Amino acid sequence: MDPRAAARAIDALRRGWPIRLTGGDSALTLLPIEGATPESLAAFDPNAEAPLLLSAARAVTLKLANQREAADPQAPALIARERWIDTPSAAMAIADPVRDLATPLKGPFRALAVPQPALAAAALTLARLAGMLPAFFVGADDAPSDVTLSADDIATYADPKRLAIAARARLPVAASVDAQIIAFRSPEDPREHIALIIGERDDSAPVVRLHSECLTGDVLGSLKCDCGPQLHGALDQIAHARWGVLLYLRQEGRGIGLINKLRAYQLQDQGFDTVDANVRLGFAIDARDFGVAARMLDLLGIGEVRLLTNNPEKVAGLESQGIKVAERLPLALPSNPHNERYLATKRDRTGHQL
Repeated sequence: MDPRAAARAIDALRRGWPIRLTGGDSALTLLPIEGATPESLAAFDPNAEAPLLLSAARAVTLKLANQREAADPQAPALIARERWIDTPSAAMAIADPVRDLATPLKGPFRALAVPQPALAAAALTLARLAGMLPAFFVGADDAPSDVTLSADDIATYADPKRLAIAARARLPVAASVDAQIIAFRSPEDPREHIALIIGERDDSAPVVRLHSECLTGDVLGSLKCDCGPQLHGALDQIAHARWGVLLYLRQEGRGIGLINKLRAYQLQDQGFDTVDANVRLGFAIDARDFGVAARMLDLLGIGEVRLLTNNPEKVAGLESQGIKVAERLPLALPSNPHNERYLATKRDRTGHQL
């Protein structure tokens, strides 16, 4: 297992380069549809025969779910490279649901059997880790590739148990001058997670907030979500407790990345709610890994918390990783005209509660 190979593959995908994914005696050679150019596609697939690997959720949108080979909602889907899919742009119109209104007449499509479903699923996971659309051209066995990796490499790369403390410092903040910041990172992952400890640590269970990175809300003051107010409200509540910890997790867009989050915003502008937007993009409703937060708490020597959240999935996620949640504390904030539907969706479709 070589997590460095997974890191190199993520870099290759973001550059639009092909990779070769292996597992046992099987292999898939893949070119990301996002980032492909006419020249790179011609070099990868000179005979214009490479089928397209997509998520099952995208297959449903393309009306392929009634075809036997694409009917399993948990399985990757493979569609034939028809003659009209002659350019990367045509393939992106298939892969990216944001373009559906601009190019509504696509097809016909023909679903194919996925020859290596476990490898195909690992490829879609790798695309999410790279912050890209889960969509690939699948090349012939002799198709060129820039990086070779295994499915085990991906699992090792994403294992939160490899997270370690990298640095710490005193950091007075607006909510409390008595605070300490601690940074965590894994050897190959460029993302750095942060813990902010506020107050004097004692034997009581701390008030803990898991806050996922939100550039648009935390930094730019977006009104589409409640992330910025939640961040500052949580800091205020922690500062008024005996002591507590804010975990700032680098899992933008509920784990799908900034670019895909902006695509989800575009879908919301077309009328889809936040749940349907993520699913139409080919991702889980919530792709975050709360094992990262559990690992951070473990490294801090914290085994029991009073969790500041409206999301029962965070409680379940921590407890499944061995962190005891002694109490769930609600975080109540006012809505605004721009995020009322978003908050209603969190309440009605993902079980958020005060």
